[in-house]
Amino acid sequence: MANAFKDDVLLVYLPSQPPPQFLQGVASKFPNLKVRWVETPVDNGQLLPPDHLTADQWAGVTMMCIYHVPKPEVIPDVWFFQAASAGTDAWTKHPKYQDPDVVFSNASGCQPPQIAEWVIGSWLSHEHHFQVYADQQKQELWRPRLEMEVNVSTNRRMGILGYGGIGRQCARLGQALGMEVFAYTHRERLTPESRRDETYCVPGTGDPDGLIPARWFSGTSRDAINDFLAQDLDLLVVSLPLNNDTRGLFGREQFEILSRNRNKTFLSNIARGAIVDDTALVHALETGLISGAAIDVTDPEPLPKGHPLWKAPNIFITPHIAWMSSKYWDNLSDLLLKNLEKLATGQTVINLDKKR
Repeated sequence: MANAFKDDVLLVYLPSQPPPQFLQGVASKFPNLKVRWVETPVDNGQLLPPDHLTADQWAGVTMMCIYHVPKPEVIPDVWFFQAASAGTDAWTKHPKYQDPDVVFSNASGCQPPQIAEWVIGSWLSHEHHFQVYADQQKQELWRPRLEMEVNVSTNRRMGILGYGGIGRQCARLGQALGMEVFAYTHRERLTPESRRDETYCVPGTGDPDGLIPARWFSGTSRDAINDFLAQDLDLLVVSLPLNNDTRGLFGREQFEILSRNRNKTFLSNIARGAIVDDTALVHALETGLISGAAIDVTDPEPLPKGHPLWKAPNIFITPHIAWMSSKYWDNLSDLLLKNLEKLATGQTVINLDKKR
C-alpha cells in the first residue's frame, strides 16, 4: 500500500481540524498521497460551500471528502468521493455522481449514536412532558401536573421504517428501554445473512447481525407500507433515504392508518423532510390522529417563519442538527481511512453508494 496514490491529491473539506490519528494513518500507510485538509467556515450556523477555494487548492485534486456538492468544472479529475452525509440525494443530478467510473461512498454509520439518542431523547421528553415542566421552570412555577399521564417505554412497540445504521441503533436503545422492535426494509430479509449490516458501524453500537427485531416487514408498494403502519406502533422512526419511491410517502392516508392503532403513535422523522407531507402532518397533530411528533428535517429547509408546523400542537422541531456530535468527524475520518485501504488493495469500499 505504501506505493498507492502517488499521483493523487485528497481534498478534505470539513468543519473540523484533521484528527491526529487520521493524519498519522495516512502518513504511515500512504506516504505518497497528498492531503489538503481545509476547515469549512461556518456563517450564521450554516456550513459555507467551497466556492471560496483558490485555483491552487483545487489543482490536481483526484479524491474528495466533503459534505457539499462542488461545481463540476472545479473537479474534472476526481474519481473517488467520500460523502460526509448518509444520504446522497443532493448528488443525484451531478455528472460525477452519474459517471459509473466514479466511486461514491456515503457516510452511513457515522451518525447513528447521536441520532438515535436524539430520537429516544425526544420520545422520552414527550412521554414525560419535559417541555411542560421546562416552561414552568421559566415561570418559577412549582406545579406537579398529576392530570398528565406518564407512559413508560416498557412493553411498548417501536416501528423502524428503514433499518439501516440509524434504525439499528434506535432499535438497540429501544430494546434497552424494554420496547419491542418491528423493522421495515426495502427488500426482503428472510435469512440471517441478509439481515446483517455490512456498512460502517461504530464499535459497540447498532444491531450488526439483525437480531433485535421481533418481526421484519418489507416491500416497495404503498400497501406494504400501510400494512407496517397498522402494526400498533407506539413510536414510529422514519429513517429512509429520499428517492422517487419515498418522496411524499407519508400523507393523510398514512396518518389515518396510524390513528387506528391501539395507542396513538408518536412520529420521529430524522430522514428527509420531503418524505412526510407537512400539510398532512399538521392536520394529524391538530386533529389528534397521532400523539405527537419530533422532526429534525423539514421541507423546505430552513423552515420559514409563519409555517404552520411551528405552531402545530405536540411537535418538537430542531434545525437538522441530530447528526451533530463531537465524535462525528472522528468517525468519518476513520471511515475515510478504511476506504483508502480498500481502494489501495483493489477492494470494494465500505458504504459503496448504489446511485439509485
